[in-house]
Amino acid sequence: MLLSYRMPREPSTPRIAIWRKFKRLGVAQLGDGLVALPADARTREHLEWVADEVIEAGGAATIWLAQPGSAAQERALAQSMADARTAEYTAVLAQAEQARTADEATRRRVLRKLRAELRRIHRRDYFPPPARRAAETAVNSLNPDRPDSEENQPA
Repeated sequence: MLLSYRMPREPSTPRIAIWRKFKRLGVAQLGDGLVALPADARTREHLEWVADEVIEAGGAATIWLAQPGSAAQERALAQSMADARTAEYTAVLAQAEQARTADEATRRRVLRKLRAELRRIHRRDYFPPPARRAAETAVNSLNPDRPDSEENQPA
């Protein structure tokens, strides 16, 4: 699905709000004023909401059902979206690794924060990369109550 949109430069607040929504949705930015998401009922609904907000802010928006011109283009688009999620999962993994040696209270706090971050990333993860599993494993290892956490493993 494509959303073609145009927004007025001023005021900038609606433009920033739309940009943040696109970031939360994990869109692929194809060009100025053109974003893409895989076509399903959920993404269509999200793009319709964003389109309504664009129009309410004095802009113009159109949703398109589209198909890439080739399988290579489709793979490249999916890979670019997966690469963006890989970067996010890698950041979560690094934070989890850093928290491994912290005291239990800090690990629990970081665990809650990183679980919430993983949920946010999962909502925009349309083409799960291998880094997803590694990040989930690292975050779960911070839980001292889990039997498979590192400190509960036999030596």
